[in-house]
Amino acid sequence: MPALDRDHIAVRNALVKNGWTITHDPLRLNYKKKRLYVDLGAERLLAAERGTEKIAVEIKTFGGASDVADLEQATGQFMVYRSLLRRLDPERSLVLAVPQEALETVFEDALGEILLEDSILRVFSFDSEREEIVEWLP
Repeated sequence: MPALDRDHIAVRNALVKNGWTITHDPLRLNYKKKRLYVDLGAERLLAAERGTEKIAVEIKTFGGASDVADLEQATGQFMVYRSLLRRLDPERSLVLAVPQEALETVFEDALGEILLEDSILRVFSFDSEREEIVEWLP
């Protein structure tokens, strides 16, 4: 079992406040002989005709020495998890949860903007003190 990110509980509580039900903590992905863990699995009820929306949430704090290195690592991990989810749980979309400060410094910068514009990443930011989701990006 992987170690919890420092903001794990804050993100979990923020999702619940935003109407999500936590279904997995963590969400385990088994593929052949590999076992990987996405931080959270969640779902919420949509309009009656639409059913439920399912997400997998990977939490990243971007607290390393280099925002670029953190972004490269997060993007690579995101792509691996997204590929596995497409095969194992295609109804579930992957979302990267980042602190509001990381959204402002990493994803409003040129490299982060490119990843969002090209739909490489789907991101939401959170306020860890208030345990709230601040903003959803594509």
